[in-house]
Formats: sequence, structure tokens, C-alpha cells
Amino acid sequence: MYSSATSPTPTATRTALRPPTAAAGRPGPKQVPPPSRPVAPRAADGRPADPRGQAARAALGLRPPESAAPAGPRAPGVRIPAARPGDGRLLRPPTRPGQPAAQERIDPSALQTPSVRAALAGVSRICPAFTPRQVLREGSRHILVAGTIGRAPVVAKCLAPQAVRSEYFEQLVADFHHEVAVYRAFVRHRPPVRLPRLVAADHDRCVLVMERVPGRPAARERHPANAPTPGEVRALLTAVRTLNLWRPPTDVFQPRLDYQLEIARYHSVGQLTDRDAGDLRGLLHGLGHGPLQLCHGDALLSNMLLAPSGPVLVDWEQAGWYLPGYDLAVLWSVLSGDTAARRQISQLAQSGGTMARDAFLVNLVLVLMREIRLYDVPGAGEEQRIMIRRLYDDAALARRAVRAAVGTR
Repeated sequence: MYSSATSPTPTATRTALRPPTAAAGRPGPKQVPPPSRPVAPRAADGRPADPRGQAARAALGLRPPESAAPAGPRAPGVRIPAARPGDGRLLRPPTRPGQPAAQERIDPSALQTPSVRAALAGVSRICPAFTPRQVLREGSRHILVAGTIGRAPVVAKCLAPQAVRSEYFEQLVADFHHEVAVYRAFVRHRPPVRLPRLVAADHDRCVLVMERVPGRPAARERHPANAPTPGEVRALLTAVRTLNLWRPPTDVFQPRLDYQLEIARYHSVGQLTDRDAGDLRGLLHGLGHGPLQLCHGDALLSNMLLAPSGPVLVDWEQAGWYLPGYDLAVLWSVLSGDTAARRQISQLAQSGGTMARDAFLVNLVLVLMREIRLYDVPGAGEEQRIMIRRLYDDAALARRAVRAAVGTR
């Protein structure tokens, strides 16, 4: 049965992993190159001709680097690599789920760095009354600054000036624009889940000011070693399912993932065998033109706040229409240490019938392929090697469940 196929059990054969090295700690996920793309046109001086990127950089008030990497057109559905857990400076002490959040450490000098000052200049254009208090995160992609407008606590999210040097600059800008559009759509069509209230946004300069909701992240790592408590997991799953069952107007959001392209991409790099790709395409064909589901798209525990009023979903850059069960597949992939939570997720996925189960399996395989590609890097420490082995075992379970589902169609 499907439920037993996705319950974590030991496997007799395990994928060979690289020998351990002297690297200490847990390296972050590697930067995954996008699939092959056409060669970007060049200007007369030999530099990449990038009119869209130059326009976006000009709107942000940033100078293009002397040796910027070409950013050719991206295939639909292809995402930029996930950020490293240690990428950027997190100025809040980590707390374990189930423990009260510690007092945040305020570092006034962090507000004076060139990157933060450039971000605050963009915030002041749309919110002159914004008073910065604390840098929550300063990374290579985004900068989060907590502050106040009058007495109201808010958070400003800005595209980091360092992003201008990234080859994924255009995609970062597109994702930021999409998140702004999602928050504006939620003003007109209020979702049935809690999320920060939109205060102001500057589409051109990639600045977003939101209500600051009191609470703590359900986890601070992508694959947390300590899962939330059973009660917290139930609350998070309820919030996700409530969002997934919501039916806003179909023209408000767009599909965010090209499933055929994703299968072909992982097949081309050897992560999916011929049989795997054929089985997934068979399930997709069986799903036909079935209804899609509104999903958060990045339903990691780090993107969910545990507030006194209940779970709050943040970071809506990937929100849109997916095959049913995409958010559940993301949660299943990161809750490797919580067998009971995975059992609940599997039961929810099967409660929608055969088509919902098959859609969940397709999502699960693709999500696990992405996680393996992000984390299976040379020089991984022993802790990360254990996680990589677990991901390969999970992928084997998902493959067997897919084959069983194909056999029952």
C-alpha cells in the first residue's frame, strides 16, 4: 500500500556516498546550476547584452559589476538554488522549537553597513516614517530590517545590493516582483490563513514593508534536527491544508512549476532513471487536466512562524498553482526525524483519492531530487552525510511508491 511505502523504514541497499573528509560542521547546500540555456547575446565590447537586467539594476540604483556573469533566458519552472543556511548574517540567537524565544541581540553597527544603508534608502522612499531598529538578516539575496512606523512594528524586506553580482539576478528580481504581487492580491482576496499584513511596496526598487508578527520560526534550519512538537505540527498542517483548499479567482495566481521540464532536467543529469522518468510521466498523463491547487510553494518550517494566534506563513515568492499536495511533499521531505508527522502527511495526501495521491507522489519525487542536488556536495561533514543518506533512502521509498501507483492504474 502507498501509506506503508512512504513510511520511513530501513532499506537493505544504500547508495554509496563519498568518504568523509576533515570538514567540520554542516556545509550549506551547493549552488545548483540551472539547466543548459542559450548563449546570451554579447555587446560590441564583449560584455553580455542584458537590457532587462540593466533596467532592473538601474531601478534599484545599483551599478552592474565589471565581470557580471551572463544571465540568459531561464526555462519556466526552473528555480534558483536554495540559499545556504549560513549565507548571510542572522542576528537572532537560534531557539529550539518548543522553547521560548531568547531576547534578540540588537547590533547598532549592523545598521551602518553599506548594504543595509542602501536598503534603508529604498525603504525611506516609500515609508519616510520608518525607523530602523535591528537587522534581522543580511544575506547575499535579501536584507530584513525590523523597525517601527509610529508605534506599529514592521519588517522591511529588500533585495540585497550583492544580488546584482549574481548570475540569478533576473530571477531574484522576478521572484521579488511576484511576492509583491501576491501580497497585493491578498489585500483584495483575503486568504483563510494568517500572514503578515502589507504596509507598503516598491515594485521597481524591490522593497517590501510588512507587519511584524510576534512569534518564532517553527525551525531555523531547512532540515531541522529537532522537529516541532506534535501539537505544533498539527497546527502547521491545518494551516497548510486550509490554504490548499482555498479557491481564489483563477486569474489571480499563475502556475509556478513546469512538471515535464523538471522531470526532463533531473533525468538528463542522471538523478532519475529511464524507468523513473517514464513512471512519473505516466502519472502525469493520468492526472490529465485535473484541478490544480493553490500552494505556498516553499512550505519549509523556517517559513512558518509560531505566533500566539496560530501559525503565520511568510515568504510567498513561490506561491501559485501546483499539482495537489506540493506543500505536503515539501513538509514530508524536511520532517525526516518525525515519523508521526510523516504518517499524518501521507494520510492527508491519500484522503483526496487516487488522483490526489498520485499528484503528491509526483511532487514528492521532484522535491527530493531537488534536496539531494542541493546537499550532496563534496567535502560534506559527517552530520550532513547522514542527512544525505536519509534523503537517498527517502527517494528510494518515493520511487517504490510511484511504481506501485503506476501498477494500480
